[in-house]
Amino acid sequence: MLIETSLVKNKDNGPRVLVVSVRGFRSQVANCAIYEFEDLICDLEGAQLYAPKQEFDFARCICRLAKYATGSDRIASVVAPFPAEVVLEEEYDLLLAVFDNPWQLHLLEGIKNWREKCRHTACYIIETWKPNFDDWRLAYEPFKNFEYIFSGTVNCVETFKQVTGLPCHYLAPGLDALKFCPYPNTPKRMIDACCVGRRPAEAHQMLFDRSQQEDNFFYYYNTINNTKLEVGDPKAHRAKLINLLQRSRYNIAAHARFDALSETGGHQEIGYRYFEGVAAGTILVGMPPMGDVFPRYFDWEDAIVRVNLYEQNVLEVMEELNNQPEKVEAMRRRNVVNSLRKHDWVYRWREMLSTFDLEPSQAMLDRERQLQQLADSVDALDTSLVC
Repeated sequence: MLIETSLVKNKDNGPRVLVVSVRGFRSQVANCAIYEFEDLICDLEGAQLYAPKQEFDFARCICRLAKYATGSDRIASVVAPFPAEVVLEEEYDLLLAVFDNPWQLHLLEGIKNWREKCRHTACYIIETWKPNFDDWRLAYEPFKNFEYIFSGTVNCVETFKQVTGLPCHYLAPGLDALKFCPYPNTPKRMIDACCVGRRPAEAHQMLFDRSQQEDNFFYYYNTINNTKLEVGDPKAHRAKLINLLQRSRYNIAAHARFDALSETGGHQEIGYRYFEGVAAGTILVGMPPMGDVFPRYFDWEDAIVRVNLYEQNVLEVMEELNNQPEKVEAMRRRNVVNSLRKHDWVYRWREMLSTFDLEPSQAMLDRERQLQQLADSVDALDTSLVC
């Protein structure tokens, strides 16, 4: 399925972009953020979006068997019975395929003539862990269809380089910072503590017990135990998350898949919740991932209140902060300001374009200017009046 957001070639002298998305058959909650990224690219670039409705399981199986036998991606793609869902009529400066895992690279084969029509090709693989590479078959996936890999996990960058022979760059999570920003019409923060997604059992029990007391302590947490966690409307889900976080005082944060050591191999990554929490002006309370990546992206004072969620009393930490309202409001403001200046998806998109020496579109420049102006206005707020 080809969704055309614009038919104008090289809008505003920006690059002509084709985005390949898994949104046609993947409706998991975790994918909503990357669909937000794809939507922003389409808005900023007049890009086109290819979103197949299926994974082509039979054709993929034949393709893989052919690749194992011949070692050739081209032969495998010719032999495999992929349907030609799309035939490109125009030429593109960049084909960007956004995948949530590295087993989806074959989806390009639904585009009949992408090799002839796309000047540059890149994939953004959101989640890969070191143990994934223990499966020898992963090295046979059609990485060579791309000239560049962007990895959403920093610990796999060097492994991708070694396994594929391609350049690889870490691209951190991002978000629509304009939508997440709680200023100037700041909602009342009625939720005392918010913990979306995975949670340390010790901290959760402590907060849950507190919420059962009769003094209006509001603790928001997930109650659904469904591994698929599918949503019907990704945009509506993001809007709900924004409303939730903008009304939360504290956001409990732990590194991605902290409770799944067999999947991660013990490696720690920055999850989306850190970026979303600060963008909405919550106070992050919890455990950042080890290493130098978190300090690089969260390099301002009190970006997170470090608490061992397994051992420390998170309630005591929150209560101590509650007694310092002006300090807390200053922390919220710094979180929002830095998010506006550093973590909007447009900055991640600029990183991608610069890799291929492609100039930003006028729409990108306008958005960056809007983000900086809003950041300046929030930075100038008198926190004593906002409290």
